[in-house]
Amino acid sequence: MNACAPPPVRLERSQGDAHVALALARGAVRLADLAQRGSAKAFLPRIAGPVPEVVFLNTSGGLTGGDRLDYRLTLGEGCRAVATTQTAERAYAAGEGAARVGVVHEVGRGGWLDWLPQETILYEGAALDRRTEVDLAPEAGCLIVESVVLGRAAMGETVRRLAFRDRRSIRRAGRPVLVDPLCFDDAALAAGRGPAVLGGARAFATLALVGQGAEDALGAARAVLDEPGVEAAASAFDGKLVLRMLAPDGWPLRRQVARVLAALRGRDLPRVWQV
Repeated sequence: MNACAPPPVRLERSQGDAHVALALARGAVRLADLAQRGSAKAFLPRIAGPVPEVVFLNTSGGLTGGDRLDYRLTLGEGCRAVATTQTAERAYAAGEGAARVGVVHEVGRGGWLDWLPQETILYEGAALDRRTEVDLAPEAGCLIVESVVLGRAAMGETVRRLAFRDRRSIRRAGRPVLVDPLCFDDAALAAGRGPAVLGGARAFATLALVGQGAEDALGAARAVLDEPGVEAAASAFDGKLVLRMLAPDGWPLRRQVARVLAALRGRDLPRVWQV
């Protein structure tokens, strides 16, 4: 070992976690707990009213190898809420290791959660491992969406190197209702025009509606799957509705997602979406 060699550089990594708990009190949904640390923040621009909004934010400006980010929302019995992210999340090139994101939401009996994060943009060389878990009590339900964009077409960005693991799971009373894993790497990008992967698209999204009678919304969802340039399909059974969408870029995908959400929710998107 060379005694004159400089010591290895230890790069600073971002760490953050934010937890919000809401509960019914005196006939209204109220803030029961708020804890935040590091780069993860949460704010409630619309706490008043029957369906409050919770907005999560990563103040580090993006993710790279070794970063860790955790969001958590707990809804008490009978609570309804909308949760989202303040802007698109960005995963940049990772020199070593993967960025890890954990999302855990719990919905009490008879409650409902709309988890509507804005898209995740993956840049060349990004490494991201994300797990999203929604635990539903009996008679609870949820609507969740995840959108991913591989680089920005307007900036001429092309993604050829990538390590992306994304796992979504929804449980009711501890039993799996929907498990949706995804693993995307360099080999998948190289085969990106195959029928089993993206078919040449660079933006994709999954939407899931889980709750009693969710399958009844299939017709309304399919009726708006006509955004130009977007391929989409929907299926429904046994209290679940699942949609898959592919697009050549993030903007048409965003419009399609917004239209589907409007059809299923019957109310405006969170203000931070700005569609």
